[in-house]
Amino acid sequence: MSTGRAAFLLLAVAIAILTGAAVASAAASSGPVTVEIHIRYSHFEPSTVAVPVGRPVTFVLVNDDPIDHEWIVGDAALHERHRTGTEARHDARPTEVTIDAGSTRETTVTFDAAGSLQYICHLPGHEPYGMVGTLEIRGS
Repeated sequence: MSTGRAAFLLLAVAIAILTGAAVASAAASSGPVTVEIHIRYSHFEPSTVAVPVGRPVTFVLVNDDPIDHEWIVGDAALHERHRTGTEARHDARPTEVTIDAGSTRETTVTFDAAGSLQYICHLPGHEPYGMVGTLEIRGS
């Protein structure tokens, strides 16, 4: 095989590999997003999470504590309502979840706008103790 032909074949293989990597990268950026949040010692780990706008995000909420917690995502007005609310359990909305002691719950949410929200446990004493996290929703 001539040097020119070998160089051409090598170039063609390199282009194919790079094109495949670009396609795989694009597929990964549009595929499902999963975020795992652990609850330990009445704190969220991690306490800051970034997710993409407009894509479904499945949150896996793992309560490693021996007591119940809740994960409520929203703006300041929503959290103010929950501080004085009367709901004993949260199971009807994907952004409001009760996680029993020692259990794992999953919820899927699509955020339509970029911005910053908080996730908080509003059970008595938990928020002042530090059970607060920040959710950054980032545009593409």
